[in-house]
Amino acid sequence: MTQDNLFEMRRLETLSNTIFGVAMTLLAYDLPKGQLVAPAPNWMAIWHAYGSHLVALLLSFIVAGIFWLSHQRRLAYAPYAGRPVVILNLVFLLSIILLPATTGLYGTYWDVRDIVILYGAHLMLISALNGALWVFAVAPRGDWAMLAGPAFSTFVFVIALIVGAIAPTAPRFVWPFAFVGIFLTSLVERKRN
Repeated sequence: MTQDNLFEMRRLETLSNTIFGVAMTLLAYDLPKGQLVAPAPNWMAIWHAYGSHLVALLLSFIVAGIFWLSHQRRLAYAPYAGRPVVILNLVFLLSIILLPATTGLYGTYWDVRDIVILYGAHLMLISALNGALWVFAVAPRGDWAMLAGPAFSTFVFVIALIVGAIAPTAPRFVWPFAFVGIFLTSLVERKRN
């Protein structure tokens, strides 16, 4: 494929920054408002009203931030791509836009098996799409070590999905391990340079 047939990914970067920014802002939109009753509530009442929502917001914000960082690195790593990669990037960005919806459900029903599975499957889908995009980015260079981080994160999300099907309250303790993937990618980049 000649350079003339390729899409400059910096154009996609502007769109992706906007999408990530909107999605990360909308995560807070579903926080409950005015559910505390007078007189002044104690900490337990505040946690009961807001705790699950805040945990879901924090987790999803970190997930979105990690995937934004990975997306930025990938766009810099492979500054040009063909039409299929651009379309796959748009599907990836669609999965990011849906994050506030599944986060809202998870924040409200964080111990319901079907909702935990839906949220976990969404996180796994985002990670798998990110991994697929990394495969397209590294394939021309053959720098397969760059896939260590995305592959590890996707593996953790798959394990968390299985755990969620068995024990719906347990994945919240598994999901944070997926963030180790970003450190693996950084380690590979440092060794490469």
